[in-house]
Amino acid sequence: MGKSLRFHLRVARLLAVLGLGLALAAWVSVLERLGRNRLMATRQRLTRWFLARLARALPFRVRVSGQVPDRPMLWVSNHVSWTDIPLLGAVAPLSFLSKAEVRAWPVAGWLAHKAGTLFIRRGSGDSGLVGQQLTRHLGEGRHLLIFPEGTTTDGSLVKTFHSRLLTSAVDTGVPVQPVAIRYLRDGRRDEIAPFIGDDDLLSHLLRVLRSEVAEVEIQLLEPIAAGELGRTLLARKAKGAVERALFGESEDEDALAA
Repeated sequence: MGKSLRFHLRVARLLAVLGLGLALAAWVSVLERLGRNRLMATRQRLTRWFLARLARALPFRVRVSGQVPDRPMLWVSNHVSWTDIPLLGAVAPLSFLSKAEVRAWPVAGWLAHKAGTLFIRRGSGDSGLVGQQLTRHLGEGRHLLIFPEGTTTDGSLVKTFHSRLLTSAVDTGVPVQPVAIRYLRDGRRDEIAPFIGDDDLLSHLLRVLRSEVAEVEIQLLEPIAAGELGRTLLARKAKGAVERALFGESEDEDALAA
């Protein structure tokens, strides 16, 4: 199959999946207007179903290792690209915490909103309100995934996990599920998948769709009990677990041992 034909087939498949997502989001809007107040379980089921199809429309071959938790947890993952969301969202019924800019993205922002995504503005001072929302969400027995680095990287390092985002786990006693995600191309770190710097969504999406199939490794690591740990130690332990899974070492674990 020629590269041009392959690209156009991928675009067509992606548009079909997005059309399906818009239909599902419209159905959720109808339920909201009918006064259905407790929609989070429905949102999560529909979101997982949609994200699994979106993930299959992207040129990635995904391998998941580890055990999907059978009880609600706060999932914390390193962050490489917007594609982390459909790939991780296909693994389990999750809700997400995302930066506020995503809400303004055409189509994707509306879909994320209808899926129950929580949005936070960096540096706006609304972290207290978001923390209350996270605590309430976990307290209702729902899986929640956050990217505590607060930004994306090229996959060559794990940045500091912001401990304030893990306060909800400490307050509710819900365990933390560390997740390590890695993109590989020809056995090396993928340089196409990272969504960093001045990238815009459309340009990045087109680059991904034109590329060869890349490998994605998702590792579900050993859960960390949060009840007796402060948020700072919890954040460092979670970051250390992700670093060890990705690189075989952890600066934070060395600091803790010292």
